This record gives sequence, C-alpha cells and structure tokens, in this order.
Amino acid sequence: LAAACARIGAVSNPLMPIFRQRELRLMLRFAESKVVVVPRTFRDFDHAGMLRGLLAEMEAGPRLFVVGGEGEESFEGFFLDRTWEEEQDAAGIFAERRPDADALAQLMFTSGTSGEPKAVMHTSNTIVSSAREYARWIGLTGEDRVFMASPLAHQTGFIYGVVLSWLLKTRLALQDIWSAPTAAHTIAAEGATFTMASTPFLSDLANNEAVTPELMRTLRIFVCAGAPIPPEIVRRATGRLGFSVLSCWGMTENGGVTITRPGDPPEKVFETDGKAIDGMEVRVVGADGRPLPPGETGDLMVRGMANFVGYLKRPELNDTDAQGWFRTGDLARMDADGYIRITGRSKDVIIRGGENIPVVEIENVLYRHPGVMEAAIVAMPDPRLVERACAFVVPRPGHAIDLDGIRDFLKAEGVARNYWPERIEIVEAMPRTASGKIQKFRLREIASDFAGEAGACRPGGRPARASFEDQGEKTMSTKARFRPGRVDFSDFRPQHFKWEL
Repeated sequence: LAAACARIGAVSNPLMPIFRQRELRLMLRFAESKVVVVPRTFRDFDHAGMLRGLLAEMEAGPRLFVVGGEGEESFEGFFLDRTWEEEQDAAGIFAERRPDADALAQLMFTSGTSGEPKAVMHTSNTIVSSAREYARWIGLTGEDRVFMASPLAHQTGFIYGVVLSWLLKTRLALQDIWSAPTAAHTIAAEGATFTMASTPFLSDLANNEAVTPELMRTLRIFVCAGAPIPPEIVRRATGRLGFSVLSCWGMTENGGVTITRPGDPPEKVFETDGKAIDGMEVRVVGADGRPLPPGETGDLMVRGMANFVGYLKRPELNDTDAQGWFRTGDLARMDADGYIRITGRSKDVIIRGGENIPVVEIENVLYRHPGVMEAAIVAMPDPRLVERACAFVVPRPGHAIDLDGIRDFLKAEGVARNYWPERIEIVEAMPRTASGKIQKFRLREIASDFAGEAGACRPGGRPARASFEDQGEKTMSTKARFRPGRVDFSDFRPQHFKWEL
C-alpha cells in the first residue's frame, strides 16, 4: 500500500493495530483520511467491526476496505481482482499523477512519549534519503537480509524495514508479536544480517538464555534506537551474542540522524549515540542559542536532508529556525569527535534546589545494579526544593529492591548524594509507546501525587507496586509483550516477504 500510494501521489498514514476507537477517531478526523484499510481480524480483535461502528458515527468518514472482507468492503475484490489496466488508462493516470519527490508523501503520528501525538509530515525525499544514507554508512548491500520486529507504523519499521529492503532489493522478515526466542529462530531461519529496534528488544535478546550465539550467528549488526541506551545492555549483548551493536539516535521527525559505525572503539559504542550521518548536521546549543564547547550539555538541534516538513495543521509546534535548524527537545552533549550523547529530554530535567540532576547518567548506573531490570527517573514536586528524584524500577525476578539498597549501591558507585533518588516505586512493567520507548509523562503523573513524600513508603512498609497493565492498548507492557519463553517451536515456520523492484 505504501508503494502504491507513493506511485500515484497519495499520502499514506500508517497506524498502529493497537489503536482503538478513541485514537482512530482522532487521527482519521485530523488527517481527513479518504480511505482506511484494515485486516478483518488481527490478534483476535475485530478491526473491521470496530471501524464500521466508528465510521457510522462520522459524518464524512473515509471509505472502509477490509483485507479478507466481502462485498463492497473487500480490499481484494476492489483493488486486486479487478483488471484496472483494462478498465482505465493506467499509463495516463500514472503520468498525470506522477508525484513530486518533495511533495507530501507520508503522515506519521509521533509515538506519544510526552503527551498527545502530533502528525509529522514527510516527503519521499526525506524518507528515502535517510534509508539510503544509513545503508551506505554501515555498509549494507543487496547481500544483506533484514529482520524487523519494530512496528511498521513507526519510522524504525517503516524506513529501516520496508524502505531499506526496497532500496537494497533484498528480503525482509517480519515479526508481529515480540518474543525473543521467536526472533532468534527467525533470524537463524532467514539468515538475517541486519536489524534495528529499541532498547527493550536488545535487552530481551541479551537476557534470554533461549537466545544462543548459534541462533544469532548470521546477524552482523543490531542498530539500537530509542536513545538514551544504557551502556550495560550494549556490553551484555555484544559480549554474549557476538553481533555488533551500533548506537543511534533519531526521531519521527527526521528518522535516524546519528549512529556509531562498524569498527568504532568500544567507548564510542557504549558511551555515545553516534555522529551525524552524511546529509545531516547536529549541534548542541546553550540558552542563548549559541553552540556549546565539547562536553557541555545543552539543547540538541538538527538540520538536513531527512528533516520533516512540518506538523499537519499545527505549524506553531514546528520549532525550526530560518537556517533550517530544528530544536528536538532532547538534551545532549557532543565530544571533540562530533559524537553525541543524549542526556534526556528537556522535559525530563530535574532541578533539585537549583542543582540539575543528570537523569540519564543515574539511570545508567542503576542498570548496573544486579537486581534492576529497568529503571526510569522522573521529578516529583517538593514544597522546599521544588523537585526531587523519584525512581521507578522493574526488579529482576528473585530480587528485592528498596530505597536503602539503591542508595547503598549508588554510594558504592561514587554517585554524588544530591543525585540519589529520594523515592523508589517498584513497578511490574514500564508504560511504553508501541515502539518500546518509556512514556515518562505517565510516570510524572504518578510522581506528582508524592509531593513532600521523599523516602516514604506506602502502607505496609514497602514501596507501592504500580502496574500499567490496565492503562489501555497504547501502553506497551514489558511484562505482557516481552515475556520470553512462551513459544512452541515444534511447527515453527517464519514468514518472509521478498520485494522485487
């Protein structure tokens, strides 16, 4: 569908199958969609029935086509079974509607790590240039095979799965429901050499004993997106499974912007998020907008070939200056070689009594704790210091975590006392976007109830155990969606798709 839309100049808008009436109503109306295509059922959910009910409420909604449907709704009957080439002057239509490569080609809603998603506008040029330069930068060719478990309705899956495989004219193996053992067997069966995904995917592969070096033998490169990436996870994956991990950073607004390269020294891979690919520029600026010297933290700005062309109907949110520099909302520092390290979102900054807490650095230290599976630190309000640090922690099975133990660990690691979390919340899973990023705004909402309660525990003497299992389909629960070891491989048959251009 994406290729067909690009061919005739239509705008495609990939949407996540986890979306339900609320999200689809907002997005279809906002985008003024003319056609919506859904599977009849997917993961035991009746998407067609949901859309019928939703469209009945909309006065001028899009036309519905159902893959596997019947009658006028049938996608196959309307688009595939009819001989359009005989009924219409197809060549004339293609010639008339041949799109400009700089015309709007895609709407992609942001993943919602900071609140309400925005509709990001991309052209064919911004999309293709990013995939092409990434392939060149890390040395991918038509001999490589791509494995993709990231959603195709996010830029990781769309650009570095679908579009990249088109450009390389190679095979793309997809996995729709995440399981680390399933991924390992698919990679082995397909001979996959390249994949790209966010940190939880890499962590699950590294931590699952069913994922063996032999199964991962063909995989050369795992590009880990969704920065900041805890260095400990990168070390564990490379040391145990043998493939190269390249750290990268990017956004829905500009695809992958920075990446480490094969052959970079370990300190670059473990401690940075790479340097800008050719065709993209990055800089770190202070409050006055001027570039900062190496090593200083400031606002990260980006410009170049892959930058988006705006937010649909919300131009006031497009923070791009007259020189084309886009203010990303991320905080970063740059070293003398041009490699950046994401230190957090500007909204994630915690200012305790006038002192900035380096959130990402403290999170990375917590990841080294033997009992910590995941950690995220957010601000909680305080009447005296304005803000204090609250750490949300997913413990490893069989480990007990408490505030005193975390403080003792941070002390042993040499972390300044002012940077220690002053409250610990034990959670079963982090709230996540569908692409795997932690939704810190949800954690901040919870922490906002803890004003003045630093060091306090809930009744019973233990920190509260929060759960995000019931917060709707938009929340990706690590416990629910990343549970390893639940697949029977006795009749395993991987799906694969081969794109011919």
